[in-house]
Amino acid sequence: MAKIVCVLYDDPVTGYPKTYARDDLPKIESYPDGQSLPTPRAIDFPPGALLGSVSGELGLRKYLESNGHQLVVTSSKDGGDSVLDRELADAEIVISQPFWPAYMTAERIKRAKRLKMIVTAGIGSDHTDLQAAMEHGITVAEVTYCNSNSVAEHVMMTTLALVRNYLPSYNWVLKGGWNIADCVERSYDLEGMHVGTVAAGRIGLRVLRLMKPFGTHLHYLDRHRLPASVEKELNLTHHTSLESLAKVCDVVTLNCPLHPETEHMINADSLKHFKRGAYLINTARGKLCDRDAVAAALESGQLAGYGGDVWFPQPAPADHPWRSMPHHGMTPHISGTSLSAQTRYAAGTREILECYFENRPIRNEYLIVQGGKLAGVGAHSYSAGNATGGSEEAARFRKSA
Repeated sequence: MAKIVCVLYDDPVTGYPKTYARDDLPKIESYPDGQSLPTPRAIDFPPGALLGSVSGELGLRKYLESNGHQLVVTSSKDGGDSVLDRELADAEIVISQPFWPAYMTAERIKRAKRLKMIVTAGIGSDHTDLQAAMEHGITVAEVTYCNSNSVAEHVMMTTLALVRNYLPSYNWVLKGGWNIADCVERSYDLEGMHVGTVAAGRIGLRVLRLMKPFGTHLHYLDRHRLPASVEKELNLTHHTSLESLAKVCDVVTLNCPLHPETEHMINADSLKHFKRGAYLINTARGKLCDRDAVAAALESGQLAGYGGDVWFPQPAPADHPWRSMPHHGMTPHISGTSLSAQTRYAAGTREILECYFENRPIRNEYLIVQGGKLAGVGAHSYSAGNATGGSEEAARFRKSA
């Protein structure tokens, strides 16, 4: 028997839903690059259900308990008195989502003597100390591509909301006003703007493709250059430095993984290279940005807007400056946990567990760390090291909530 600890976000304040706004989901056959969707032997949930909250349990309980395993599901993950910390000692597998991450620090990994695998139900495993996982021989896996398109759609939504000044305009309606001048004094067209992505992987490339019909000029920064055919198709300009990209772009969107080489890549110095009045969109990881530098750039007008849904730590304390800085379009980390995405990453999590328990290879594209080294997609996208420093601050959310 294995103990699996699954950390998920809380149910809705009105209770777990009995009905949903839609009756079904569109059927997706494959991802744009041809990779197949998750292929578990079976699933025990209806597609479109709320699976990422505690009562949803990622649809795993029936499968795990019928095979003799123990499943502990909790939202309590931060601080020494958390359920996660109490259950770690004999846990074999820890599962969490990037939206409500179980920060698997070196200290936690050291105490989890029986830990064999850490699974991200979603994309992005920076909430695990990858260096410590390598040193302790722990496998780290995530469900690559499961919500990439979901995040790209959120990038588009946030970009348009900021450029067109949607949120303040909506708020005038709520206040009973008809203040057209107030609404449009910061409203522009996206058409003709220069838009650049930092990283052009699955999410970044999807963003570029979605941006093209708006009549934008497209740029990208990536150490892995895209094929010439793709550059020609999208009329892309490739950049080899953030400074080069930022100097010419009206909108910059961050779509790269967080690891020691990218931590705080957006800071007071790098923001000086941005065009005055640029928009910065970040649906990747909050720690890519220096928190206070972003707030200061909005205050000064160096940035016209900042939007995204990623913070550090997560959940963010009530006094986090991104909650109150001007001209922002922040949401809790929701971009990759739409009900559509949850169906895919819950199925992918089960596929990973089936492979683990049946001693079958886990898909190479799902692997981040295996056999004491970066593996699979991890070797392509991450660098060795640790990006969890400061995660203990997440405990302050419980005290301020």
